[in-house]
Amino acid sequence: MCLRTDSAAAVMESTFSRWKTQYLNRLDPSKKGSVDEDIEHVVSLLNSREQFFTTSSCSGRIILIDGVAAGRDIRKQNCVWLYVSHQKCTSDDLMTGLTKSTGDVVLKFEPFVLHVQCRRLEDAQLVHSAAINSGFRNSGLSVGKTGKIISAIRSTHGLEVPLSHGGKCLVDEDYIQFLTKIANEKMEENLNRIQRFFQNLQSALSAETLHIPDSPSIQELQDSQHTQDRKEGRTGNTQKKKQLNVYE
Repeated sequence: MCLRTDSAAAVMESTFSRWKTQYLNRLDPSKKGSVDEDIEHVVSLLNSREQFFTTSSCSGRIILIDGVAAGRDIRKQNCVWLYVSHQKCTSDDLMTGLTKSTGDVVLKFEPFVLHVQCRRLEDAQLVHSAAINSGFRNSGLSVGKTGKIISAIRSTHGLEVPLSHGGKCLVDEDYIQFLTKIANEKMEENLNRIQRFFQNLQSALSAETLHIPDSPSIQELQDSQHTQDRKEGRTGNTQKKKQLNVYE
């Protein structure tokens, strides 16, 4: 049983290493084509550890999309990006983008999202705990049929507001300024949460590194218990003999 378990674990280790190599060597499929600057340190930390690798990420963004139907997927056909920024924006940025509208424009703020593939469930739980404690309350874990364990770090403080319909603006400049303030506040909170997540992740990984001794195997525990039982048995027999000697 132990040999079969060890063999299965070795296969999973090898498979995970192969997956990691494949992901980290491939071209970035995102529209931007690279990791966002504000989360480079987070992605680098995770990818530097043998038990993790990141599969997709976005630091958070403020976007104007033209022709969007209901839903979050902004990469649908017939959608045009009028404006996108991973930093704070100005009302002039949004007004300029809005003038290019020919359809239905929606202003969105989408918070930080990160998907991390983990070697073991315990590793995924470590990332998940760091995320929850940092304010990313919509985070979760998933386990695929092939054994892929994914920790998804997500938040709920998004924003989605329609601004035009059929190319006609539905709001005035004062409202655009108000929305700009709201979006920038959400972006600032988003960046603060990212930094908390990085710090919590560092602390959790440091604590894990300090806990160097591995947990004993079941066989080791059984052997230890048998040894203890034999010692206690010998001690008990000796004590009985002593007691008998006292009363003889």
